[in-house]
Amino acid sequence: MTLTQSITVEALPDLLKDDTKVKLAGVDVDGMLRGKLVSKKKFLSIAKEGFGFCSVIFGWDMHDRTYDKELKISNKQNGYRDLIAVPDLNSFRRIPWEDNVPFFLVSFFDDDSKPLCADPRGLIRTTVEKLQKQGCNAMAGAEIEFFQFKVPSSPSSTTDSPSPSVASYLNNNPPHALPPLTEGMFGYSITRPTLNKSYYHEVYDSCAKFKCDLEGWHTESGPGVYEAALEFGQISEMADRASLFKYVVRSVASGYGITPCFMAKPRHGLPGNSGHTHVSVVDKDGKNLFFREEKDENAKYPDIAHLSDLGRHFLAGILDGLPDIMPMLAPTINSYKRLVENFWAPVTVSWGLEHRAASVRLIAPPTSKPGATRFEVRVPGADANPYFVMAAILALGWRGVEKKLEIPIPPLGKGQDVGSSADQGARLARNLREATDKFMSKDSIAREVFGDDFVEHFGGSRENEIRLWDEAVTDWELKRYIETV
Repeated sequence: MTLTQSITVEALPDLLKDDTKVKLAGVDVDGMLRGKLVSKKKFLSIAKEGFGFCSVIFGWDMHDRTYDKELKISNKQNGYRDLIAVPDLNSFRRIPWEDNVPFFLVSFFDDDSKPLCADPRGLIRTTVEKLQKQGCNAMAGAEIEFFQFKVPSSPSSTTDSPSPSVASYLNNNPPHALPPLTEGMFGYSITRPTLNKSYYHEVYDSCAKFKCDLEGWHTESGPGVYEAALEFGQISEMADRASLFKYVVRSVASGYGITPCFMAKPRHGLPGNSGHTHVSVVDKDGKNLFFREEKDENAKYPDIAHLSDLGRHFLAGILDGLPDIMPMLAPTINSYKRLVENFWAPVTVSWGLEHRAASVRLIAPPTSKPGATRFEVRVPGADANPYFVMAAILALGWRGVEKKLEIPIPPLGKGQDVGSSADQGARLARNLREATDKFMSKDSIAREVFGDDFVEHFGGSRENEIRLWDEAVTDWELKRYIETV
């Protein structure tokens, strides 16, 4: 398997001959792009060996508030030191909504040239390298759902005339009053997008120009909800594209006065935003290694009759480790509002052939082509960092392959729901505190596959999120208790 392009430092002057500036960005633990615009001269001077980038992006939260409990990478004691940011030349693309300015992603390294333990791009890269040493690679697909809101500027406003910002609207209105882009539940509508057709098509076209190609783009069930299926590809590149997809949508939407929302559960009583992730393993020639050449008539479960031994071990690894890596799939307080019963979201360690209620949906013959055999992990929400999601799935699955683990629980059958008497899987964490405690425990599988440094840093960042939540006074509390206690 090779990358889609191979760009050398020597080729850069010609590649950028008509440019004067370059935009660079790395990814923090919350999946947010952090970067800057630099001159072409500066970029060419640092393209090979990298440049200093303040480590504080790994020392603060998504609102730039430093962690209360300082973590090892960036803190007062080390002066919020610089990291080394090295551009990934093969991530080159141009930003169509910013006059085609060149864009590159960067990876972060410690000053001893070791990959930074908490760098999302580094984590997926080192995970993939384990497979590559065995002559394998991984493919992935991502499906991302999101709500969209539009603040009305006047009764006659349209999506082609930008409205006031959501931030200013919320200064004077409660969050539940924020109007959705469209009303009602209308999944897979071919008419609803025509209400905002300029925006709808510009997102699709911008994704193609920005090398975040979409396979599918449609309304999902919920007011103002869209879903994008990103084009299937090599897993590291897919993580890049899933991250950059949000950048595309937010950038395009801002020109229409629309605010996309990737929270896992923006509205009470409605389905949440999922981030379903598809993964398969291939050999060096691209052949799917999850498919079984001949049907296993004596398979322990009929569901796996067409699944290879490697595929079975991979599935076992995911199921075995899923409870221990939950913060990587559900990283926020709000994530667990989505993972509740009766809302098309999995809540247990569970699996099944073509089972959309289970945590892991096996997609295999006879309902799919052999080359399309894969696992769809349905636990992640749209709020998750796609690098961590894909690294976690791949690391757990490959651990199962290396240890030759056996599938620990039977599949859910058609008509059998999660939490039913047929579901023998453990209940997944109900909140971020429970998930983080499991993730950071001394015998956590997360420590085994990712190491203590990563677990301590990312776990520490989740503990910070929990502390902020513990201190928050919510609208629900005020409405419930203001006159009654």
